Amino acid sequence: MIVNMSEGASEEQITHIIERIREAGYQPHVTRGTTRTIVAAVGSGRRHEIEALQVAPGVDNVVAIAQPFKLVSRQVRPHRTAVRVGDVEIGGDDVVVIAGPCSVESREQLVSTAHAVKKAGASLLRGGAYKPRTSPYDFQGLGEEALKILREASEETGMPVVTEVMGTEDVELICEYADMLQVGARNMQNFSLLRKLATVRKPVLLKRGPSATVKEWLLAAEYLLSGGNHDVVLCERGIKTFETETRNTIDLAAIALARDLSHLPVIADPSHGTGKQSLIAAVSRAAVAVGADGLIIEVHPCPERALSDGPQSLDFAAFEKVMRGLSAPLRGIAGAAREGITVPA
Repeated sequence: MIVNMSEGASEEQITHIIERIREAGYQPHVTRGTTRTIVAAVGSGRRHEIEALQVAPGVDNVVAIAQPFKLVSRQVRPHRTAVRVGDVEIGGDDVVVIAGPCSVESREQLVSTAHAVKKAGASLLRGGAYKPRTSPYDFQGLGEEALKILREASEETGMPVVTEVMGTEDVELICEYADMLQVGARNMQNFSLLRKLATVRKPVLLKRGPSATVKEWLLAAEYLLSGGNHDVVLCERGIKTFETETRNTIDLAAIALARDLSHLPVIADPSHGTGKQSLIAAVSRAAVAVGADGLIIEVHPCPERALSDGPQSLDFAAFEKVMRGLSAPLRGIAGAAREGITVPA
């Protein structure tokens, strides 16, 4: 339930509503706008007591939250959220690009990549230290050694680091090195991990599962927000369909839909979404055009020698070309899409 306070509601009246929501067995979540305050009653409690607040002083109206995800919903927070990762803002005016190798393989490989992607215009550095691989015989990552290399590259280039966390036992260690923690597609519904990440003071990049609906994706984000971590960025990385020519099927409509249903920033992963170097540039432009707040792209000094995801990794020249393709006019169209403005053909 949402309690919409009147435009002139006093702090005393707002505090009263917060206390009454707690008494009814719900958790209150307050959103303050420039002229109005919204108090959401989230959880399980005595619904009739919330409905009765319609007549409380300072209350404009009480409405039900239409979606099963509450705190993620734009009903609770009509204005878009921007998430800061170091000095970088995701969900603001700029299209933010996260780039780097699938896996950290060596200091030379990562540091050279970090300098190259920064020069081309990327804002954040990605790199895997712990890799969830389909086969147990594939390269699994360098672990803490990779985290140390990521931190070194970050300090050398000034780029914040994004890396994946696979289990609850790794969270504290990764928090020592990373600026943003990524929940991979396979772990989107790892609820123990989500509950743990809800308690840390680090932004989370939440990838959509390969067979997850948009609603399930947003409910996974709800675990993070309801547990106290509101710095969440959604990532569409492609889903499993009957198509076999691409690694996954990038769902561009899901980007627009997630932005319509939720106030959280949404980025796209054209590398995993296609699995093909030749498609990354076009899909990157398409994702930005439908309103994506950013991109996460795999880049490697020599993709043919990559220990993981070589076929979908760009070399430095190809990545620079993709960045040039994200031109100012296209970014303008993207900004209009994010604001829901129709751009004439």
